[in-house]
Amino acid sequence: MAKLDIYNLSGAVTGSIELSDAIFAIEPNKHAIAAVIRNQLANRRQGTSSTKTRSETRGGGKRPWRQKGTGRARHGSTRSAQYVGGGTIFGPKPRDYSYTLPKKIRRLALKSALSSKLAENKIIVVEDFNLDQIKTAEAVKALSALKATDGAFIVLDEKNDNVILSTRNIPDVKSGLVNTINVFDIMKYDSLLLTKAAAQKIEEVYA
Repeated sequence: MAKLDIYNLSGAVTGSIELSDAIFAIEPNKHAIAAVIRNQLANRRQGTSSTKTRSETRGGGKRPWRQKGTGRARHGSTRSAQYVGGGTIFGPKPRDYSYTLPKKIRRLALKSALSSKLAENKIIVVEDFNLDQIKTAEAVKALSALKATDGAFIVLDEKNDNVILSTRNIPDVKSGLVNTINVFDIMKYDSLLLTKAAAQKIEEVYA
């Protein structure tokens, strides 16, 4: 089992924790990670873009000129696609881009993401991430002490408004709860910062 130091918010080591090899030390499956990230991004798409076909545009009821005798090509409506103000052929319509992946693929991808972060020494475990007040400067100071200044995904075991509100304005920093962690956020941010309780909950859920 991988053994990591536990830090306090001053950057001092206060203990150690062993992480399960079945979750944090598997061979990362890059294909599963890529598939889940594509799925997450697709599910976030609104799919509300829309264009009008020629039947939906206003006007165009009268023929622009008679069928024969003008020497020009025949046209039945000024709302055909080649006219300004005409309809769009095969343009986008509102649609749902979301789809589901098998649960085994999602779990494999999450374990692969966690394992890749551990292999890169990008997982930081803290005893607790508690701030006395809502103050961004305090959060920045703590992240600096933990050497997570290049961006961090902070995972808490329970909701903490002081942490959430203090970190939301820091570039490349995001906070979340154990039940909301996902592959995209783990891979997006440079460091994965876990509280001790959050790390234990992850092992309980995904063991």
